[in-house]
Amino acid sequence: MRVTVLAGGVGGARFVRGLRAALEGSDAEITVVINTGDDLWLSGVRLQPDIDSILYALAGVNDTERGWGRAGETERVSAELREWGSGWPWFTLGDLDLGTHLARTGWLREGLTYSQIAGRLGSRWPIGVRLLPMTDTEVDTQVVVEDGARMHFQEWWTRHRATLPARAFENPGIEAAVPAPGVVEAITAADVVVLAPSNPVVSIGPILAVPGIREALAEATRVVGISPIIGGKVVRGMADACLTAIGVETSAVAVARHYGRRADGGVLDTWLVAQEDADLAPALAADGWDVRVEPLWMSDLEHSAALARAAITL
Repeated sequence: MRVTVLAGGVGGARFVRGLRAALEGSDAEITVVINTGDDLWLSGVRLQPDIDSILYALAGVNDTERGWGRAGETERVSAELREWGSGWPWFTLGDLDLGTHLARTGWLREGLTYSQIAGRLGSRWPIGVRLLPMTDTEVDTQVVVEDGARMHFQEWWTRHRATLPARAFENPGIEAAVPAPGVVEAITAADVVVLAPSNPVVSIGPILAVPGIREALAEATRVVGISPIIGGKVVRGMADACLTAIGVETSAVAVARHYGRRADGGVLDTWLVAQEDADLAPALAADGWDVRVEPLWMSDLEHSAALARAAITL
């Protein structure tokens, strides 16, 4: 069985860990196409937060309490950078995490692509999953706020905690990007493609915006999406602020319609909603959706695996 996941952030990391556990012992092939819109240059090194979060989670070295970075992290270098006035004082680089960024930056300067680097990073631990960036092109996410000013997504998200009302999210240069090598093939050859319960706007959105990826999804065998909204609320983070900015209600129904059915030119065949939103399923079914009600809380590995199993055995 071949499964391809489109993912980013903590929700994507938890789902992919569950998927690997659900398929443990089989000869299944798992490929994760990861959002790189969160990426940035900081203090001379290239950061790829979503790729690193998923890598660390699969390797079992992630900080489960904070939800990002490495377990057992120290921050001596970050403190020294602040003393020098380098980087962003509100954006902490852990020492172990910085080792990853330095390795990545060194390989970039040697001429490796982001997809080649993802392969190298994934080979350090027996993660059992192939990691692919959505593109090898740098397409950082910019946020346009109410006064028309622009800032990097990480500044809006981490420094301002998404409290500045956003007018738009943009990925400059994405129209000239192409899917990273292997991405299109991973989508079209998969038995099932899953849109993880990641932020629909800034995690899944940039992936779908890469020219060629929507076209690949149109040729996929089956595409299943999992709602990141449970009971009208986001599970983690501030995705509701992102949805509001693009005029989408924070509800499982609204996010489904935002993605759209493949039959209507969208990207999904099936949409999984939480048990807490079971009363919303009939509205989608009436519009022709194949909608399923499942427990969506990924509170531990067992529940994440159960959700992954539900998604791939439809």
